[in-house]
Amino acid sequence: MGVMTEAAVVATSSLNRLSALRTRVHREFEARTYFHDPAFGVETVKLMPGEYYVHAGDDLLLTTVLGSCVAACLVDRSIGLSGMNHFMLPEGGSAGRYGAFAMELLINEMMKRGARRERIQAKIFGGGQVMRNYTCMNVGERNVEFVEQFLATERIAIVSKDVLDVCPRKVCLFPGSGRALVKRLAVTQSDGIASAESDYRGKLSRQPAAAASGGVELF
Repeated sequence: MGVMTEAAVVATSSLNRLSALRTRVHREFEARTYFHDPAFGVETVKLMPGEYYVHAGDDLLLTTVLGSCVAACLVDRSIGLSGMNHFMLPEGGSAGRYGAFAMELLINEMMKRGARRERIQAKIFGGGQVMRNYTCMNVGERNVEFVEQFLATERIAIVSKDVLDVCPRKVCLFPGSGRALVKRLAVTQSDGIASAESDYRGKLSRQPAAAASGGVELF
């Protein structure tokens, strides 16, 4: 039997890790879409609307794509623990798609994992005006106003943000260091992202609700 090359060993290890991540027990509203990101060379969890994720260490990358939605990243750098959520509307019920519930989910999970409220810092992203049919509602603006007010009430400092405007965004968070990267996507991609958000809102409307350091890095 031939000796495995280093690349083959790495690939096998990655597949084994992804399998373990996908088959583990997940909490309600916890993200569960995993893949290997070759650009960063690390296993990655992608957050969909209404989901959250908390992790310690930089061996797993958290990522999401935002249109009018907002992602809040909470970081306790003293213990190398961070989390992210992805919500669609400020308030409305007990589900991860609503900001008030999404923020409570994220804070509570952070604290269960050892974070201290007085050490937590926030980074917020999204809220772009990408949904033309929702212009009059200013969904993105309302989401940003909500999360800023919520964090102020909770006395959690916002140390960096990239919000509003008309562009969609891709956000990456390294949980161990709390390092966040944001890529402003081409406005030409807005229609696709807006359509996906609109479709998701449509599905939700037919379902009852279920009971760091500052500075933003572009990449």
